[in-house]
Amino acid sequence: MLPTRYRLRRPAELRSTMRRGRRAGGATLVVCLRIAPADASPAAVSSRAAPRAGFVVGRAVGPAVVRNRVRRRLRHLLAARLGELPAGSQVVVRALPPAASAGSAELAADLDRALRRLGARLDSVGAGC
Repeated sequence: MLPTRYRLRRPAELRSTMRRGRRAGGATLVVCLRIAPADASPAAVSSRAAPRAGFVVGRAVGPAVVRNRVRRRLRHLLAARLGELPAGSQVVVRALPPAASAGSAELAADLDRALRRLGARLDSVGAGC
């Protein structure tokens, strides 16, 4: 489980990250990454200490039991990768319907591939969203 300081909790934070962040996806998930700009408000600056993550697993993925299993797997996989993310970044992982039948290894491969693509894009474009 992710500690509270690493979680995106409010729907407005999730929407903002999904709308303004950079996006990369795979067969089972889509990852949106947003990095706080250098001239951000003091509240955003204080949140720079740690990257924060949120998860969106809709009803199209399956019934509640399946959605919760997918969310737990994604949370576990991303918790191990939080140290690789830039400080103050916000990440939203949205599960697609094929995630319900995917194993942890396939989810991990899609997550790693998406994070690598986002890292390459940020290096080439800059840190802004």
